[in-house]
Parts: sequence; structure tokens; C-alpha cells
Amino acid sequence: MTLPESVDATVELLREGRYVCDRALATSLFLALKLGRPLFLEGDAGVGKTEIAKVLAAQLGRRLIRLQCYEGLDLASAAYEWNYSRQMMEIRLAEASGSVDKDTLEQGVFSDRFLVERPLLSALREDPGGADAHGPPVLLIDELDRTDEPFEAFLLEVLSDFQLSIPELGTITAKEPPIVILTSNRTREIHDALKRRCFYHWIDYPNAERERQILAVRVPHAEARLTAQVVAFIQRLRQRDLFKVPGVAESIDWTHALLALDKVELAQETVESTLGVVLKYQDDIENIRAGEHAKILDEAKRSLAEEGPASEG
Repeated sequence: MTLPESVDATVELLREGRYVCDRALATSLFLALKLGRPLFLEGDAGVGKTEIAKVLAAQLGRRLIRLQCYEGLDLASAAYEWNYSRQMMEIRLAEASGSVDKDTLEQGVFSDRFLVERPLLSALREDPGGADAHGPPVLLIDELDRTDEPFEAFLLEVLSDFQLSIPELGTITAKEPPIVILTSNRTREIHDALKRRCFYHWIDYPNAERERQILAVRVPHAEARLTAQVVAFIQRLRQRDLFKVPGVAESIDWTHALLALDKVELAQETVESTLGVVLKYQDDIENIRAGEHAKILDEAKRSLAEEGPASEG
């Protein structure tokens, strides 16, 4: 599939992939695709940043190459490394044959046969199996804020010129740049030099109307009454003083869990017994269980009653 030719087409592309977005996000994504710039997405965990890259790759028929970031991520894990054990075996076999030409051997062991591709290098090189017939891959650099700052400096070369320098082979340059999506949960600030090379968009928690739309798309077999109650409860839960506020991912998981329990609406006992699906820290669970869940549920149901049938449609 070709790239979308307008913001409306971008909205439709994501919608067909079961991703509900607002126009501001669709505009940022469209411009990044149109102008060939990386898109840097920030927001709290669980708001749908990673899912955008997954949906985009699936809808465009492109490879999805994911670099999951973590503290201590280095060049060998992110870009490439040499298969030293195979290289040593090649050297020993050559020595055993008795015909060792140093220059020829050096060129041989530092060739593609012994190169182990990691996500960044793989995104710059065309897939030999023909997986890039529909265009270059989607490169997802996920949770960049988890890495150390020196890693950002290395990324500058990749994101500026879409190339990677390998001393033994030279510079690898992409024939056609990949689509790059970077995400951050903002546990630390990303350097300005890296941000300048990207278009930026902050993804916030959705309002109640959009969250109901998301659940209707992602959990279509759930009754509107149940999804409305789930959204109303989650929206109020996010206003509480929590260590980790539940995201849209938790709303979707909770709805699936309630359906698995054959629940058609929220009840106090059900909420209490399933809080572990929504909240991920024991202190948060204990605080909400200490009478708060009943209060939040009453507030949610009362607000839905005041809104009337429209809130459950």
C-alpha cells in the first residue's frame, strides 16, 4: 500500500488498523511520512505510542523492525556485531590448510558472512528475501528514554543521514530511508540535537468520548453499557493520586477481563477483585481498595445516568 496522501487518508489508514486517533496526531504522522522525517512520540506508558508503528507497518505491508531500548544498550546490540566464534573457526581452518594469505583472510572474515545484523543496520539494508517489495521498513525505536545519553549521540548519524559507519566495511547508507517512529515515556529528557531531527507529538490520555471509541474498535463484542462504565471509572481513577496511572492499554485489558468473567456491567465486588488488571503497584491497589473503588464506581454510574443514553451509544 502507498503512503497516505492527506491527513484524512492517514486517519482512515489508522482506523482500518483499529487505531483511533485525533486529527493532531494524524497530521504529525502524515507530515513525517510525507517529508521523510522521523516522528518522535512522547507520552505516559499505555497511551498507544508503540501501537502506531505496529499498525502503520501492518497497513502499509512493511517490515516492522523494533529496537527495544534499555539501560546499557550499546552498538553491538543496537546496530551490528561480528560473529567472533565463526571468525576464529575460519582463521583456524585456514591455518590448518597451510595456505594462509593474511590480506585475503582478513577480507574474508570481515565480510557479510560474519556480520550479525541488529535492528538499526537491518533497517538501513534492503531485505535479501524480498520483504521490502512494498517499500522500506518501519523502524520503531521504543522507549528511548531508557537508554544512556551517549547512545543518543550514536543515533544522530543514523537519523541525520540514514547511514551507519562500520570500520571494516565502510559506510552503509539506506537506498531509501526507513519510516522511523521513536517513543519515550519521558522518564528523562531527550537531547535537543536528537529532537531537532524529528517531528514531535505528545500523546495524552484520551477524553471519555475518544476512549469509548477506542474500546468500541478494540473490543467490539463488549456491550456499550459495559464500555461506558469502564471508561467512566478509568477516567476518574486517573484523577486519583496514583504511582502509575492506568493507560488505554489497561482499559482494553480490563474490558477483555470483564468479558472473560461474563460481566455485563461493573459491580463493586467485580471492581475490587480485578483491580490488578488496571493497577500495577500494590500501594495503588491497596489505596483504591480502601473504600475508594466504591466511591469511584458510584461517581461513574451517577455521571452516566446524568448523561443519559448518549453516553452508552
